[in-house]
Amino acid sequence: ILVQDGDSSVEYRAWNPFRSKLAAAILGGIDRIHIRPGAKVLYLGAASGTTVSHVSDIVGQEGVVYAVEFSHRSGRDLLNVAKKRTNVVPVIEDARHPHKYRMLIGMVDVIFADVAQPDQTRIVALNAHHFLRSGGHFLISIKANCIDSTAPAEAVFAGEVRKMTAERMKPQEQLTLEPYERDHAVVVGVYR
Repeated sequence: ILVQDGDSSVEYRAWNPFRSKLAAAILGGIDRIHIRPGAKVLYLGAASGTTVSHVSDIVGQEGVVYAVEFSHRSGRDLLNVAKKRTNVVPVIEDARHPHKYRMLIGMVDVIFADVAQPDQTRIVALNAHHFLRSGGHFLISIKANCIDSTAPAEAVFAGEVRKMTAERMKPQEQLTLEPYERDHAVVVGVYR
């Protein structure tokens, strides 16, 4: 939506919490997402780049979003987002193998992960060890039934938090994404 304000116009964009885990976390009341103007963000599981575009808006031209996506189909859409946004660096690669894209990415302030894999905490930890500065933050979207479809969601979340602490990742906040997503949580923390 373009709104005229005197001689200039301001663009307002809709950010759907039913289609974005980050938007759901923000509307759900997460204290801090740590993504701010000028930040360098590693986004794991960028998909077609819709949420990446909102993160790009937040970090602004002084910041950068390294957007990692494994799927070539989604990657095509992500490349189109990056053509319009000079602060987005698309990386069409498997987040399980950060050594394959280490030449493209410098140290980052924040990792946001929405990879929906059974070993997603290990994937985020690998990337944190490569790219996340000490004192940097991580946000992980956890889909419980992707990790263990037989266990209660709360037990899955607790298990993932235990794995994080073993990887120098200190969880600080956890929030379920109801009513936007069933059996999902976002965990925010700091890397030491």
